[in-house]
Formats: sequence, structure tokens, C-alpha cells
Amino acid sequence: MQDIDALLNEILDAISKAGDAAALEQLRVAELGKKGRISGLMKGLGGMTPEERKTAGPALNGLKNDVGAAIQLAKDNLENAALDARLAEETVDITLPVLPQATGSLHPISQVLDEVTEIFAEMGFTVAEGPDIEEDFYNFTALNIPAEHPARQMHDTFYFDENEDGERKVLRTHTSPVQVRTMEKSKPPLRIIAPGRTYRCDSDQTHTPMFHQIEGLVIDEATHMGHLKGCLDTFCRAFFEVDNVKMRFRPSYFPFTEPSAEMDIGCSRKDGEMLIGEGDDWLEILGCGMVNPRVLEHSGIDSTKYQGFAFGIGIDRLAMLKYGIPDLRAFFDTDLRWLRHYGFRTLDVPTLGQGISGGSN
Repeated sequence: MQDIDALLNEILDAISKAGDAAALEQLRVAELGKKGRISGLMKGLGGMTPEERKTAGPALNGLKNDVGAAIQLAKDNLENAALDARLAEETVDITLPVLPQATGSLHPISQVLDEVTEIFAEMGFTVAEGPDIEEDFYNFTALNIPAEHPARQMHDTFYFDENEDGERKVLRTHTSPVQVRTMEKSKPPLRIIAPGRTYRCDSDQTHTPMFHQIEGLVIDEATHMGHLKGCLDTFCRAFFEVDNVKMRFRPSYFPFTEPSAEMDIGCSRKDGEMLIGEGDDWLEILGCGMVNPRVLEHSGIDSTKYQGFAFGIGIDRLAMLKYGIPDLRAFFDTDLRWLRHYGFRTLDVPTLGQGISGGSN
């Protein structure tokens, strides 16, 4: 009978040289298959004497087992090597960088909306919302705006076609309708802000057909102009991040407030730069006043018992003032270069404790 050890060494050498699973399978069939060499030797046991079988049988079984184990081990090694190579090609780094590398930027309008909301939220205001397509009653009538008022004319307001009742809805010209809707649904005391888009037929360097406003409303039994002044003083100091703000209120007229005022803040202009808070110049920033009793009555609130104040601020104008943006139309040009310059990192959420402005790109 063939030398078992020599045959084992020969087969093991062939196994070590097999380069892939197909070669190993071919070798397995050649050695252990029905017509393989080792299988042929096993069949020869029948022609041996009992004494020869006692020696040859265990030796051939050991050869068969050793060859089978060696082929299986080589097959496993080839499969593991192939898997390692595939994993190396498909490796994904799932670790996070120290600082997230955001590719997008937060628009200045979104940033300022977050800043203003954060400030008023700290003062106890809640956010109220309403529809952009508004009824004439909420946009004009309930706010004490008479039928002949210029704001109702088509040159200033976007009107829809008449419905079956002859009524014409409008794109809201301010967010004041949200105040009326809130007063209808809720009982005083109320303290809300109403941010959102508004629409007017106007377009130039400081006006666009669609712009953003935030309006505030406080209704209770004891509120007066002193509270309004304190509220706006607190807001301006927090928003412009200055210790003191010089303010003045000029008498004005708004149908929905009485008395009404426009608020200016002190500023100085030097070397092409504007400094907010102090100086000999003045900058108009918002309109405000005590809520007109007729507005309260239109909203179902007893004007003999309750009073309050309201104010309205242009978000786009605030963004221009605070971040030095010269042209309002650029806000809506979708210019990525502009957004990269004036945009903000998305994860820098404005907070009064850490700095209301967040971090610009």
C-alpha cells in the first residue's frame, strides 16, 4: 500500500497551493470523491487480510479525515480573506467629527425669527399662528380699518377672485389677524407673539412683495404704556446685544391702536458703520400702541374691563440692521454665495444664556 505519510504531505502541499474555492473543490473531488485516490484506497481494504486491515483501516481513515479537515480549513481561510477584502473596500467611518461639518447654512431671516422668538419666550410670550390667505374681516374690519382706507386698495393688497357671496379673500398684509383670531378663541389674560409671512404690492431696495413680520399682543386688566415701553426696551437690549438703548416714541396713527406710536432707537453712523443703542441719530424700528377698544369688541372682549398693547416689527428689517445687509431683495435671490456669507451654522441655536446671535459661518 502507498506510503500514507507521503501521500498526506503531497495532498497538503496541493491544498496550500490552491488559489481559490474552485481549485479546492477540484482537489476534494480528486482525493475524496467516489473515484478519488483516497476513496480507491479505502475500497482496497476488502482485498486485504484481517491483520492488514487492522493497520491499514485506521491509517486510511486518519488520512481521509486529515485531508477533509485541511481542505475545509483552506476553504474557510479563503472565505475569510475574501470577506476582509470586501469589508476593507466598503468601510464606512461611523465616528463623528469633533465639530459637525454642516454643508448648509441657516438663512438670516430664520436666524432672526429664532432670536426674536427666544427673547419674547423668556418674557412669557407664547407663539400663535394663523392662515396666510385671510378673510377681509380678520385682515381689515376687525382691526378697525375703514372701507376707504388706502391699505384696502388693490395697489397695496393682493386680492383673490370673489366667491359666491361676493367676498374676496386676501393674502394677509400683516400678522395682526392672528391677534384677532387668538382673542376670539382665548380668554384674557393673553401674551402672544405672531410671526409669519405677509404680502403687499411693493418692491424696491427696502420692500418686497412677500416679507416677514412678528407682532406682539398683551391683554389684561392693568397693562399700560409703561409696560409696553419696558417690554420693547428689554427686547431691543437683548436683540442688539447692548447694555442700554436710547429710545423715543413719536405719536403716530394706526387704526388698530389708540394711542399709537412709532418707536425710534438711538444710533450713530461713522466710517460707513452703524452702531445701535447710543448716538445722535435716530432709527425707526417698529410701530406700537394700546389696543383700540373697537378691536377688543370685534374680538369678543369687554373693552370696559380689559386693555392691552400691541406692536409690530419687520423681521427682514431687523436682519438688515443687525447683520449689515444692504438690500432686502437679496434675501430672496437664492444666491448660495450670499447665503454662505450671511448664513448661520444650523446647530447654533440662539439662547440668551450663550449669546443670542449664535455663530455665523
